[in-house]
Amino acid sequence: MALIHKFKQGDNYFIVDVNSGSLHSVDELVYDLVEDGGLKSKEELLSLLDGKYDAEIIEEAYGEIKELVEEGYLYTTDLYEEIAMKSGNSKSYIKAVCLNIIHDCNLKCKYCFADEGEYHGGKKRMSAEIGKKSIDYVLKHSGPRKNIEIDLFGGEPLMAMPVIKEIVAYGREQEKIHNKSIRFTMTTNCTLLTDELMEYLNENMVNIILSIDGRKEVNDNVRIRFDGKGSYDMILPKIKEMVEKRDKTKAHYVRGTFTRENLDFYEDIKHLAEQGFKEISVEPVVLPAEHELSLREEDLPVIFEQYDKLYEEMAKRYEEGNEFNFYHFNIDLKGGPCVYKRISGCGAGHEYIAITPEGDIYPCHQFVNNEEFKLGTIFEESFDEKISDEFKNAHIYNKPVCKDCWARFYCSGGCQANNFNFNGDMHVPYNIGCEMQKKRIECAIALKAKKMEKENE
Repeated sequence: MALIHKFKQGDNYFIVDVNSGSLHSVDELVYDLVEDGGLKSKEELLSLLDGKYDAEIIEEAYGEIKELVEEGYLYTTDLYEEIAMKSGNSKSYIKAVCLNIIHDCNLKCKYCFADEGEYHGGKKRMSAEIGKKSIDYVLKHSGPRKNIEIDLFGGEPLMAMPVIKEIVAYGREQEKIHNKSIRFTMTTNCTLLTDELMEYLNENMVNIILSIDGRKEVNDNVRIRFDGKGSYDMILPKIKEMVEKRDKTKAHYVRGTFTRENLDFYEDIKHLAEQGFKEISVEPVVLPAEHELSLREEDLPVIFEQYDKLYEEMAKRYEEGNEFNFYHFNIDLKGGPCVYKRISGCGAGHEYIAITPEGDIYPCHQFVNNEEFKLGTIFEESFDEKISDEFKNAHIYNKPVCKDCWARFYCSGGCQANNFNFNGDMHVPYNIGCEMQKKRIECAIALKAKKMEKENE
């Protein structure tokens, strides 16, 4: 099991203590002295590094490393496995739901996992009645949790705004009655945005995801309207207006997807930043290996190079006072998510569920209409605890690959849906996703360290 992880980003050397999360920005000598599995003896290191460094310098650095070990900053032991194994016995309460308002879309994105919004089950719209019953269901099963998040999802949710307005209004009534706080969020392709809708979304959505895939030629190659034309010229002005009007106390992200056809996705991120956007997410597509747009193992070196370019660009912009946030480079080195979340991830299947237009319940939106994973319906109390427990127990300590990985407390074992879809087993991580995630974590750590050093000057 990895105890430390060391890496080089740009001209800087870093060591992360896996179990404690302690980060050390070091010189090349210290970098050479430590290894993942444990600290070698001083005699071994003097022999191994003879000729590269003076013995006196090695001995001095070795003494400092030993002090860090004794003080609990390096090669610390894992304190969380017992917590993880016991967590499966605790009762779960719903804290978040993906409300699939509509299984229909007005775009034909080439990479859409949801089959042009239909989820392989045909066009469907949620009625206001089912939406309200869904809120009742979530409130009933939220237990002591006060804060509940409801993501209004599709397809394209703006195609069902009358129903959404009824559902949100009902949620506002019920949260007062039950002493809860409901946070509504939405993901939209932005094609149907109007001034009136922008005002409504700004007022009612705590977070909103605005979809665009970067440069015009990239976006218009994959985010296609039903008339065969691209969507860039239609959506960019609307996204800019929505961001401009957005209440600064509420969150938003301009979100894109990169595929095998734009492996130079750094250029798309830079393009979005040049459009004035400060909150950006451009995420890797996840598709079956045989799909023409899917990412392959052989693409990883190019992808890593793009993340390196992004790191350099963001570091430069930080120095210039013109920075933007990149979703996958957000990291908290002073604590971050609670231990439970770092161990178990998003909570799909037990803390997080998806509800379809018919009121069927699945572990998350990516399992919708996979009958093997149907948990129940909002109309009955029956809930498949066996499936739910399977998700609850699919944490990092029950994933052999994750248990030995340095990044386990940052990625929490990856996406359960991706793991299952690629390997037929939630306990076996999607390898390409793992490799990209580890690279992003390194860049995020290095960027955060650079900012912290600057702040402490």
